[in-house]
Amino acid sequence: MSSKFPVSEMACMKLGSKTDAFQRQGQAWFCTTGLPSDVVVEVGEMSFHLHKFPLLSRSGVLERLIAEASDGGEEDCVIQLPDIPGGAKTFELVARFCYGVKLELTASNVVYLRCSAEHLEMTEEYGEGNLIAQAELFLNQIVLRSWKDSLKALQSCEDVLPQAEDLNIVKRCIESLAAKACTDPNLFGWPMMENGGLMQSPGGSVLWNGISTGARPRNASSDWWYEDVSTLSLPLCKRLISVMESRGIRPDTIAGSLVFYAKRYLPGLKRRQGVSESSTRLVPAALGTLPSEDDQKLLLEEIDRLLPMQKGLTSTKFLFGMLRTAMILHASPSCISNLEKRIGMQLDQATLEDLLMPTFSYSMETLYNVDCIQRILDHFLVIDQATGGASPCSDVDGQLMGSPSLTPITMVAKLIDGYLAEVAPDVNLKLPKFQALAAAVPEYARPLDDGLYRAIDIYLKAHPWLTDSEREQLCRLMDCQKLSLEACTHAAQNERLPLRVIVQVLFFEQLQLRTSIAGCFLVSDNFDGSRQLRSGFAGSTEGGWATAVRENQVLKVGMDNMRMRVSELEKECSNMRQEIEKLGQVKTSSTWGSVSKKFGFKLKSQMCSAQEGSVSNQKKDVIGKVEKVKDRHGKHRTNLSTER
Repeated sequence: MSSKFPVSEMACMKLGSKTDAFQRQGQAWFCTTGLPSDVVVEVGEMSFHLHKFPLLSRSGVLERLIAEASDGGEEDCVIQLPDIPGGAKTFELVARFCYGVKLELTASNVVYLRCSAEHLEMTEEYGEGNLIAQAELFLNQIVLRSWKDSLKALQSCEDVLPQAEDLNIVKRCIESLAAKACTDPNLFGWPMMENGGLMQSPGGSVLWNGISTGARPRNASSDWWYEDVSTLSLPLCKRLISVMESRGIRPDTIAGSLVFYAKRYLPGLKRRQGVSESSTRLVPAALGTLPSEDDQKLLLEEIDRLLPMQKGLTSTKFLFGMLRTAMILHASPSCISNLEKRIGMQLDQATLEDLLMPTFSYSMETLYNVDCIQRILDHFLVIDQATGGASPCSDVDGQLMGSPSLTPITMVAKLIDGYLAEVAPDVNLKLPKFQALAAAVPEYARPLDDGLYRAIDIYLKAHPWLTDSEREQLCRLMDCQKLSLEACTHAAQNERLPLRVIVQVLFFEQLQLRTSIAGCFLVSDNFDGSRQLRSGFAGSTEGGWATAVRENQVLKVGMDNMRMRVSELEKECSNMRQEIEKLGQVKTSSTWGSVSKKFGFKLKSQMCSAQEGSVSNQKKDVIGKVEKVKDRHGKHRTNLSTER
């Protein structure tokens, strides 16, 4: 880059390619040519003591400014360049270029030099191979062909954005990055692979044509560019993603880059991040200070708008973290509503820990944000119904049949029951909120009501001041017929439950036992009747016979357990009947009729005649247990009144 100067300025030509021609002294730069400077250029707080001819021979702007200052008749020619892109640091490089000092163009300074050259009108009219042409050549042939250099150039555009936009540098860099992100990374900017892997030196660095480059091998997965793009500002990152989308990049790849970007600049997202998800790449120490709360709020709202509204693109844990951070930062209601809808679309993928969101308000009505979970559940149910998640069909025996949406809704029902059990101990949780959340889950979504019973029991224990009518209303949420045998056993001894519920539980518990025993006998009879038929094929089915013997043993063990349980119940009922007879309080069938009318029991009419005797005994057992429960509840109410 030699400069052609007038013959009268031969002293300036002596500089050649020396790099020590400029010396800095405090806030001033001096050109060591042996000739006194005849012009002072002020750029910000820095002053440059230079010579006129090297400057005006390369720049149209400097030529005019020097001419204007010289026409003023002042001895000292001082010109000011307050608006030069890149400031004093860039003008120093421009001055070196004007003096013929060889410049080292890089991806980090070429944008500043290109914008400054445009600002100073350093065109070909003022010398062949001027700075504009040199910068454009380097930008097009070197920078835009490399991912790394394109990224550095785009980052440098942040400081001179208006000028870089006018020169289409930003657009060209973004187009270059978008094209490379949508292409196989092995086809550009990185060393080629050999035998399926990068050529490496013994030290582990990448080899380029057999020469160590010092670069470490990189994984060519679809997320290889996430970390690089996260160094851009949000506006530039947004524009880059928009161009990527127009080029047909996959939505899950876009979502992954936005998740990476959010985790880097929103520290609230990493508060519950597990060890497996942590990464040293996300530590914001290299970024300097973290964004302010206002900047974080704007960033969160923008990422919410950029994320594709599609199920499964982002993890539910990340979405809950975004929602939690949005509430802390007081994001816009539309942003919070969008995040709740996103979570509702994939609520079946959430965990109980995700749902336990504290209430971020000064009122602190409840410990956890139950209203938010209610809205999320409503969104899930709307989508489930819209996608065909209607109530599953039932067969003749009333058993649930398979449905494509039964598994997600069942998982959500189990999740909500667990959540209800966690929030139930909160004394500030009002009964209507608890009931509304529990009742929002469809009945068919719960194969068993054990989880709901557990939540109700915890709520009753934490709220002993509930009236009898409120307890009755709360217990109507569960179906006693859908309680397991273990839950029935616990509920039958639970003094917190209303008397009506306990009687229902006792009845259905014995009904389950009788039905189970009858089924075991039926299986046993069928097995004995077919034993002789199977014995004829013993020679060829030894393996099948051994399996049948094992099944028979398992059935016998089950029957023995059932007999022991029934025997215990009969002994207990017998003892209670004897006590009742001593007290003269025995009532016959009229008593049972009044009890059945009071509690609304319904017996199936399809009972076999062989089981009529057992059913009559079952009725007597229930009568005895009812009397015992009444006595227990009377004592419990007396104790409560004494405590109050």
